[in-house]
Amino acid sequence: MCKSLCACLLSCITLLFSPPLRAQSDVIKLQNCEGNPYQQTVDSIKKASVDQGYILLREASVQMESEYELPVVLPMQAGTVYQFFFIGDPTSKLYEVRMYDFNERQVVYKRHQWGDIDGSVISYTYVPQFSEYHMIKPVQVNKQKKKLCGYVMLMKKPEPTARK
Repeated sequence: MCKSLCACLLSCITLLFSPPLRAQSDVIKLQNCEGNPYQQTVDSIKKASVDQGYILLREASVQMESEYELPVVLPMQAGTVYQFFFIGDPTSKLYEVRMYDFNERQVVYKRHQWGDIDGSVISYTYVPQFSEYHMIKPVQVNKQKKKLCGYVMLMKKPEPTARK
């Protein structure tokens, strides 16, 4: 009995300190960009959106890596009008944003290329059918730079305005 208890205890300790479980603490953390190279664009988008009745929910200037998606998970309420903005590095050749609902079904796909009229800014309006978490995945491709800056903003129309 004592030997089996010691063996069980030793197994538990070994599992607790095994590399796969310790590796969970090695999480990649989002890093802000140095300064905000898109501040003028951000300010003009905010002003135009506020004039249209939107309020700012979340915004972040984040460091991105070329060709790698940046997952952003946000709770959204059914029937509310949301406006999402992604601003990428102006020297990137490709910009994409995909949005998925809670069931991992793609509900939005936007793609811009360098030289498009909208350039490095992708925006879209979305009204979720259900109150649930959504995942937004912006990505940009740049052949000259590996580390890039990106800026994401989520706005919504207040309830009385959203129902009109």
